[in-house]
This record gives sequence, C-alpha cells and structure tokens, in this order.
Amino acid sequence: MGLSIGIVGLPNVGKSTLFNALTKAQNAAAANYPFCTIEPNKAIVAVSDKRLDQLSAIVKPQRVQNAIVEFTDIAGLVRGASKGEGLGNQFLSHIRETSAIVHVVRCFESESIIHVDGSVDPLRDIEVINTELVLADIQTLENRISRLDKQARGDKKVQPLIDMAKRALDHLNTGKPAINFSERESDAFIDLTKDIPLISLKPVIYAANVDEEGLAGDNKYVKAVHKLAAEQNSESVKICAKIEEEMSGMSDEERNEFLETLGVSESGLDQIINHGYRALGLISYFTAGVKEVRAWTIERGWKAPKAASVIHNDFERGFIRAEVVAYEDFIAHEGESGARNAGKLRTEGKEYVVSNGDVMHFLFNV
Repeated sequence: MGLSIGIVGLPNVGKSTLFNALTKAQNAAAANYPFCTIEPNKAIVAVSDKRLDQLSAIVKPQRVQNAIVEFTDIAGLVRGASKGEGLGNQFLSHIRETSAIVHVVRCFESESIIHVDGSVDPLRDIEVINTELVLADIQTLENRISRLDKQARGDKKVQPLIDMAKRALDHLNTGKPAINFSERESDAFIDLTKDIPLISLKPVIYAANVDEEGLAGDNKYVKAVHKLAAEQNSESVKICAKIEEEMSGMSDEERNEFLETLGVSESGLDQIINHGYRALGLISYFTAGVKEVRAWTIERGWKAPKAASVIHNDFERGFIRAEVVAYEDFIAHEGESGARNAGKLRTEGKEYVVSNGDVMHFLFNV
C-alpha cells in the first residue's frame, strides 16, 4: 500500500508550484491565472527516509527502494464547485480517489499574484473549500438514499443503511464534515460508504503557504491556520512552495545546506509526508538483503501476516513466522548477524504487531 495525497485549494494559492517542488519536475503548469491546471497531474514520489541510508551503509545492497507517495494536483476549486462552477465536479471526483487531502492556503501578501476573491483571508478560503466538499458529499448521500429507497421495496434489510445515510446527511447539513460524524466508525456507516467514498471523510493537512520572509516566524495568517487546524483535530504545516520549487533542482547536500541557512530542518515534502503518515496512522517496516533494502508502508497495528501481504499475498496466505530486529538494534550491532549474536533477533508469530522501523524477514509456505 502507499500514501495517496490530493493537493487542493482555491486558484492561485500555490498548489501547482508546490506540486512542481514535491515531484522535482516541472510537469504542472503554474501560471498566474485561475484554472491553469485543466487535468489532474499525478506523480509518484519517493519518501525520504534517513533510516534507509543507515541500513544501506551496513548491508550494501544492489538497490534501495523507498516507500512511495502518489501526489495529485487538482485544479483550483471555487464557490459553487459542487454545482459545477469553475471546473467543478470533474475535480471533486479526482479527490475521491485519494486517501488524504493537502489543503494549500495562501498566507502571504502580493500585489503581483491575483487572489480569486480579491484579498488574502485564509480562514475564508478554507471555509469556501470545506463547504464545497461537504456540499458534494450531501449530493452523494442524497443520491445514495434515493437508490436505497428503491432497493428497500424488495429488500427490507436495506432499511438500516437508509437510516444511517439519513443520520449522516443530517450531520452534513449542519455544515460539518463527515470526519466529525459521531457514527463514522460504526459497521453500518463503513458499509454505507465503502462504495461511495465521502470527500469530507478524508484527513486534511492544511499547508500554510508563505513567502520567503514568512519562514522566519509565523505571521497572523499562519497562526490562524494552525489554530483552526488544532480546533478541527487536523494536521497543519508551514511551507514556502516557491522556495521548495527552487530547491527541486538541488542535490541532497545542497538542499540540506540551504534549509540550514533558512533555519528550517525539514523540506515541505518531508513535512507533508510525515503529517500524512501520522494523519492516516501509517508506519514503515524494512526488508534488508544484499539484493535490496526496501521500506514498506503499512497501517499502524497490523499484525505480521497482514504486514507481509504488502510484499505479496502469498506471504500472508502461507505465513509461518517472521524474524524481526528493531531498527535501532540492527544499526547498533551492524546488521542481522551482529543482532543475532547479541540476542536481538526475535522470532515472532501470527499475533505479532509490527512496530515502526522493524527490520523483518518472513518465512512462508504455499
């Protein structure tokens, strides 16, 4: 599995500039006018993980495979998008395919960059986008209820789903997103939404986009975004999309030195991915052999057989046991052999819950 993130926001807030930076490729238009992005741009991005570098220095594999994130740059939304305004519904449909949303919010003043509403107001901008996402979900549920009503005439077992859909619709009609619905973890709600993914059910990471001067401290706009995110139990980060784009052509060493001069420890890419992993409850484990050192993304709480399935379904189906070394022990004892000699290599069975950073070797038979 991997992390899939949709980049959304009003026109001209820096979405495409951020996309260019994150993918290290200038394959998303970044012009100073609304709707410059017509089709959604997608790119697969390697997740930077310093632990892979440490593992590789010890194992010296033939290749290294990072975990990946799929980014989708979605055209700017405006008021009425849920009713087809701007470029409307076609872009809302693209958001449904992602597992999380990065909501880029403009947090800087500039006379040279047009704002679609004429002024910088991040809270207003956030409300516009969030309202459109909720309205789109209301339409989705209304259509779902209509179809379920027809099914119920011949199948009374459908009624519980109708009741759940109506309670969820009542919640959305208050203007609140589906992620705040009190019954969202119930079996009935999960059954209701498995075939109709609600946009406002996805975790949101607010990206407060500042100019270079804004990296030195949090301006009033950034503070407002962080405060709102905390109130919503959402993630938030401060980025400078323009600087990220400028860094996209640098080597890792040059980029790290540049970040130090700015007083920033992480790039925008690293911040967004780390917050995305946390919002979705994702972790990584590693496999480390002479052919390949690789990071694998799983959900926190997965047991060993399920974790093995991301390598191949046969690994789960024929799971026997797993040999496990904690990342810190693998590094401290300079590899699997040293960890084994130190008694740090463990044999775990089907009930073992994988920890972030575990270095694992699976034994299976099919």
